[in-house]
Amino acid sequence: MNLKVLLPTAVLLDETVAKVVAEGENGAFCLLPRHVDFLSALLPGILTFTTEDNLDHYVAMGEGILVKSESVIRVSTRHAVRGTDLGSLRRTVADDFRKIDERERTAQSAVAKLEADFVRRFLQLGEPSHG
Repeated sequence: MNLKVLLPTAVLLDETVAKVVAEGENGAFCLLPRHVDFLSALLPGILTFTTEDNLDHYVAMGEGILVKSESVIRVSTRHAVRGTDLGSLRRTVADDFRKIDERERTAQSAVAKLEADFVRRFLQLGEPSHG
């Protein structure tokens, strides 16, 4: 099987795998090569995949969608981080989420400034001109 993990701006993973384990809204499931075509909304958590050399790898991800069609499994998510051991993956995820939180705070601050400027200019339109 071929596993592709797709982010909005990049392909995180495109690899041949023997097995995929993930958690959907109805619980955890395992996909093997002869599994029927499948679709699932994924919960935030760890997606585990086993390569053909029988090594387990991990992808920490936010919520997403998984589609298995024939021998291709596609996972689409906004945020994901790949790792080979759970300890280092946990640290990487914590660092990445801190960066995301900081970017979101910066974006929220910029939006608040734009809104305040809009309101100020709108109020100026209603003021009588002195001239």
